[in-house]
Amino acid sequence: MRLNDHDSPFHTGEQQMQTRIGKLEQMDKIGRRAIRSSMPEQHRKFFSQLPFLIVGSEDAKEQLWASILSGIPGFVKSPAPTVLTIDTPVLKGDPLADSLIIGSRLGLLGIEMPTRRRNRVNASVSAISGQYLSLEIEQSFGNCPQYIQTRDIDSIRVPDTQFTAPAAKHFSHLSTQAKAFIKQADTFFVASSAGGSENTTTSGVDVSHRGGMPGFVGLESENKAGDTLTIPDFSGNNFFNTMGNFVLNPKAGLLFADFTTGDLLMLTGKVAIMAEDDPRIIAFQGAERGWQFTLTHGIHLKNALPFRAHFNDYSPNLKNTGTWDHANASLVTESKQ
Repeated sequence: MRLNDHDSPFHTGEQQMQTRIGKLEQMDKIGRRAIRSSMPEQHRKFFSQLPFLIVGSEDAKEQLWASILSGIPGFVKSPAPTVLTIDTPVLKGDPLADSLIIGSRLGLLGIEMPTRRRNRVNASVSAISGQYLSLEIEQSFGNCPQYIQTRDIDSIRVPDTQFTAPAAKHFSHLSTQAKAFIKQADTFFVASSAGGSENTTTSGVDVSHRGGMPGFVGLESENKAGDTLTIPDFSGNNFFNTMGNFVLNPKAGLLFADFTTGDLLMLTGKVAIMAEDDPRIIAFQGAERGWQFTLTHGIHLKNALPFRAHFNDYSPNLKNTGTWDHANASLVTESKQ
């Protein structure tokens, strides 16, 4: 089932970003074909075979969070094209647990690291029973495999068994350890929302993947507290789900995972979109635009993941992208000329 002729699959923020690159009409046509209000059979099967699921949510303070739910493949099911169910516990210390109420809006990303497949769902919670959730589909669509690093997944414990995890560590400034965690990342996930958008279907929470070479997430040295991250935006599908949300609601939740230790770094904060002609964006190889994230609150969950993901190779799309070390070196060279 696709949207009817009167409904745009995109809200005004997404449309503004599409207009900036001269592709508003083209993306409207593509969006009406690609974005559905139900899940096709191949997506239903895809979600049922995943060992983990990325979830975007909004808490009672309207802060956004990106989370990860793990389980034995089959913990996510689709008993009907408009329904998705999840049966696994939320990680201890994850704000997602307090955000799961009837009617709450969630963004879901299924990503299969060994094959680089990924599909998205935006949904609302229709039923809750213990750790069991039933979701009503609002939007369903596929994503291209760009910028995904391949990894093999190995389970180290059953997600719903008793496990005494270290207590969650909360912080409001990035420590040296947290900065090192971020600097080595080649992958992170970002939750965003259009907030009170005029269209109920398009105003829920989204969650998306971002990938690059280690060092593609910059730590803003000009900020004395060191709590601002600078992120390049590479060529994509031009839906502008995330950037369009930022236009209307400049907030984000970021999730960084250390797949070798199982540690998670969860951040929530404010966003500022960078201009396409910003010298830092021009200097960053492969960047078409960018955005900055300033931390409001963070959570470190140690040894949280019940699996490990062993690196195989980088996305071939990354051969045309750079790092902030290279970009900053180019800026220094230009300033001396």
